[in-house]
Amino acid sequence: MSDEELGRALVAAAYLEGDFVLRSGKRSRYYLDKYRFETRPDLLEALGEHIAAAVREHEPETARLAAPVLGGVVLAASASLASGLPFLMIRDAAKEYGTANRIEGPFEPGETVCLIEDIVTSGGALLAAIEAVREAGLVVRTAVCVVDREEGGADALARHAVRLRPIFRVKDLLQGEKTPAKPHG
Repeated sequence: MSDEELGRALVAAAYLEGDFVLRSGKRSRYYLDKYRFETRPDLLEALGEHIAAAVREHEPETARLAAPVLGGVVLAASASLASGLPFLMIRDAAKEYGTANRIEGPFEPGETVCLIEDIVTSGGALLAAIEAVREAGLVVRTAVCVVDREEGGADALARHAVRLRPIFRVKDLLQGEKTPAKPHG
């Protein structure tokens, strides 16, 4: 699926208008519902291929993909299948039972990981993931996301020496189809 076809399919599947509170706490008159595209095998497969290509291009030293739970994990799994790279799942906090891991999946300290995320607004989930993987001794310089809402997430990551590589920027994704209103509140 071409970039243009995938972009149109994502908008058709996931674009909603209304009054929404985002994970960042900001309010928005539009919302991209990631679960409306992450639960469709056709879109998930295409996204996995696009993410795998972005990882190869922007972080060729990647030994593993890594994603914060929940939405990013589905994308990391799809990109793992497309790339052959194993992936890690990063919990918000270490579980309190069993292995008590915050990062699930085997890895060796010093390996380079590429973070995978669905939609980035302020970058909060990725910042927490960066902290977790670095505390575990992993190297992270790059994050790939499906959509950058262009509301400060890339700058927040850059302040932690991580470059955001979006498959789509919201202005390009919605150009000509629907114009996103500025967030309010």
